[in-house]
Amino acid sequence: MLNYTSMDLFVRDNQFWLLRFLQKKLNLHCHHDAQDLSQDTFIRALTSSIDLFEVKEPRAYLATIANRLIIDKARRKRIEQAYLEAQLESSQEYAPSCEEMHEMIQKLEALSRLLEGLADKPRRAFLMARLDGLKYQEIAQELSISVSMVQKYIAQTLLHCHSQLLN
Repeated sequence: MLNYTSMDLFVRDNQFWLLRFLQKKLNLHCHHDAQDLSQDTFIRALTSSIDLFEVKEPRAYLATIANRLIIDKARRKRIEQAYLEAQLESSQEYAPSCEEMHEMIQKLEALSRLLEGLADKPRRAFLMARLDGLKYQEIAQELSISVSMVQKYIAQTLLHCHSQLLN
């Protein structure tokens, strides 16, 4: 288990490298963004169950964590943007509160993670059915497939989500 001295040593040995890595990876001109991602990376590394002094390539390990955080951040930004665009397009007079928006974005992020690894057509068919409320016939026309294939895609997606939830 890491103690204070070893955590400090781990961070000091890799901090400058990680900042440079993040700035190059993201072409960041703002040093603060790289620092934020660097801090998040170290928090994930230091709070993981892995003994960092047994990691043979600590910089590769940190790069993996940082890359995953970058992907998560990009996914969250896309989901937030799509949600906000949908809200603007909506003709409803009801405006959700900040808490409701935050909760909805979290749910959409969870759904996005559940659908990872799924082929494009099954994922699209599922989203069209569940989020857009389209009927199977409409989905079949949109995706240029049969209604029975839509049924198979929906079943495949539900099985995929179920197995993801069990892991």
